[in-house]
Amino acid sequence: MQASTNLLEFDLDGLAAFCERLGEKRFRATQLFRWIHQRGASDFAQMSDLAKSLRGKLASCAHVSALPVITQNISQDGTIKWLFDVGAGDAVEAVFIPEDDRGTLCISSQAGCAVGCRFCSTGHQGFSRNLTTGEIVAQLWFAEHFLRRHLGTEERVISNVVMMGMGEPLQNYTQLVPALRTMLDDHGYGLSRRRVTVSTSGVVPMMDRLGADCAVALAVSLHAPNDALRDKLVPLNRKYPLDELMSACQRYLAHAPRDFITFEYCMLDGVNDQPEHARELIALIERYRTDGVWCKLNLIPFNPFPASGLLRSKPQQVTAFAKLLSDAGLVTTVRKTRGDDIDAACGQLAGDVKDRTRVVQRIALQRTVPLQPAVAPHEA
Repeated sequence: MQASTNLLEFDLDGLAAFCERLGEKRFRATQLFRWIHQRGASDFAQMSDLAKSLRGKLASCAHVSALPVITQNISQDGTIKWLFDVGAGDAVEAVFIPEDDRGTLCISSQAGCAVGCRFCSTGHQGFSRNLTTGEIVAQLWFAEHFLRRHLGTEERVISNVVMMGMGEPLQNYTQLVPALRTMLDDHGYGLSRRRVTVSTSGVVPMMDRLGADCAVALAVSLHAPNDALRDKLVPLNRKYPLDELMSACQRYLAHAPRDFITFEYCMLDGVNDQPEHARELIALIERYRTDGVWCKLNLIPFNPFPASGLLRSKPQQVTAFAKLLSDAGLVTTVRKTRGDDIDAACGQLAGDVKDRTRVVQRIALQRTVPLQPAVAPHEA
């Protein structure tokens, strides 16, 4: 018996190749792609402008299936978090954040994460596997069409997608790029490259490939102004230290849909939030500036969880840190915390994964290494 294929696995080129194997022309793939992504259809019999013979072929060898929803939680601020079953005991989370001028969906790319950042709840869950293209796209497919039904509208609800859920997207590159192309395709979701953001902890070779293959907005998880501290907070820094990372950011600007890179900086009490850290961060960024505004800083209040052993910076400390950066001419914002009452805020997504990386032991060992002194002596 021929195995049935989930058509969410394909971008338009992939779907055209699939249809060609069925003896169909490319325009049929375009029609099918629109039915699936623009209309949210999963029943081939309803796809009225497809030839009856094609509908019969599809029914025998293909399907369109969302991920099973385990739980749905709605925050007091309107944020919605879904926990999706991806099989074999693994579950991933996606979050919809409504705002007055946009609707943002935060999507997962892996079941767990192998990077193991100290301040990230996902990293403390360990890593099980990469998601497939279809599993990445299915989060958007389900959320977009669920929200349309819920709101009673045929208009697009999700205007922005951020690959900031569970996982390091650039460590799942081959599955990520077709998913991004589906999001951007005018026959799919028609999202602007400026409104699709990939967040990375700094996988330098894949940053270069993304710039060449499918340049979208880029957010880099920085979190420290020097290698000594970043080695402890973001272990990937030992492989791709700051000089390599910042140089890759400069290269990416030549392809980026925006003329800046966003640097994410999680504010940790007494660890990376002192004036000397701000001054060193300013010096780091200025060292790589070539012309104009090349980056924006996004300060993120840490969302504590017991296993981290870390605390959130005090509000006045965040304000003072932001002022030092702004006074130095750096565009700086402080992220609003959304959905923290349902554990949907930044760094809180944990899902449920079968760890294959012994991350609990590795992070426990990291915690025995003191984070202080957290900064090298500042050079005036």
